[in-house]
Amino acid sequence: MRNHGVLLASVAHPDDETFGLGGALAHYAARGVQVHVICATKGEAGTILDPQLLEGYGSVAERRVAELECAAKALGLAGVHFLGYRDSGMPGSPDNQHPQALVNADEAEVAARIAQVMEAIRPQVVVTFDPIGGYYHPDHIVMHRATTRAFFDLRRGYETGERDWAPAKLYYHFFPRGRLRWLVRIMPLLGLDPRRAGANKDIDLVAIAEGAKGFRTHARIRYEDVLERVRQATLCHKSQLHMAQLSWRERLFRRLSRPRRAEAHFMRAYPPVRPGEPMEHDLFAGLDP
Repeated sequence: MRNHGVLLASVAHPDDETFGLGGALAHYAARGVQVHVICATKGEAGTILDPQLLEGYGSVAERRVAELECAAKALGLAGVHFLGYRDSGMPGSPDNQHPQALVNADEAEVAARIAQVMEAIRPQVVVTFDPIGGYYHPDHIVMHRATTRAFFDLRRGYETGERDWAPAKLYYHFFPRGRLRWLVRIMPLLGLDPRRAGANKDIDLVAIAEGAKGFRTHARIRYEDVLERVRQATLCHKSQLHMAQLSWRERLFRRLSRPRRAEAHFMRAYPPVRPGEPMEHDLFAGLDP
């Protein structure tokens, strides 16, 4: 049982910490690691189809922050740190034009805010989105770039002696391309368009599979032991599940698209992966206990 260490996940919206990453975060929290999450926005552009879910809340953002707080408790997180930007929405949406939208922020400023949180909690391991932001969400891509920049800014300061600390490892979470290609093949068999996936039909799985070319799994984290924690965290984000609005074909596709194994896949951005290096099964591998 690991009873030490600090892990930081740097994400864009409430629910990013659960959908995809939740299993890995709960896995480490259950082992005594202090797991923190940076959340850049409060999910203001999220779609809430059931107006009853807003009863008692002053805004979409207020509801989604409450959902994140619920999920953080279920996953066992040690802390959530908001950066104060606004949700930019998907590409081409009116939310892109909001002056406080994350997509319109200066990358250096975003990176500086992330670095400030890193210095405060001092994680050994940092995880964030892959270079295409999982599914080309503009806020995810901003957080990928800004988190990477913050990480390497701190590394440079440490290596030149200007700082007494820097995070040791950086990983990008991603969805394996082989499985994406399989999903693209089965969707037309169900009468679904792989270029218009998701509850809002704004996710292009064909483009995602193409963009994920070259992504390689360097760390695979199994989390069968914390599936109940992940289930509870998922239920916290009720406003974003949209299950009642799905057709029977979409429901079937969701069931078929669930991974066969409870595992999360990561690319390691730092330290560089050596040729022939074996697969990691612990993001803290190689670090001092």
